[in-house]
Amino acid sequence: MKDFKKYYIVPADPEDVYKALTTETTIRLWTGDLVKIDPREGGEFSMWDDAIQGRFVTLEPYNKIVQQWYFGDQENPSLVTIKLHEHKKGTSFELHHSNIPDEAFDDIVEGWNNTYMASLIEFYEEE
Repeated sequence: MKDFKKYYIVPADPEDVYKALTTETTIRLWTGDLVKIDPREGGEFSMWDDAIQGRFVTLEPYNKIVQQWYFGDQENPSLVTIKLHEHKKGTSFELHHSNIPDEAFDDIVEGWNNTYMASLIEFYEEE
């Protein structure tokens, strides 16, 4: 199992970024895809044709989101922790993804950098 940690800058305030990660309509806008989401602790979600599936563990509005991502029959859950901090250019998006299966690590990192975060940042750059 591997961990991935990275900081990104999103050109929007933390409240907008939080809503973009927890509001179905906004997620559809920046992903360009159908989304299923139940934005409450214990609620499940799926994005990008079920490529990302999981459930919300913790929701602290405008500050922190913890999600469990599903990877088949994995014993220890893969956890995604997102912390949002005000930044002079918008929001510092602190990402920590833990317990990533070794065989999925490179694809997950590429997905974070080139799909998930690239789409979210581009969405706010176009406003």
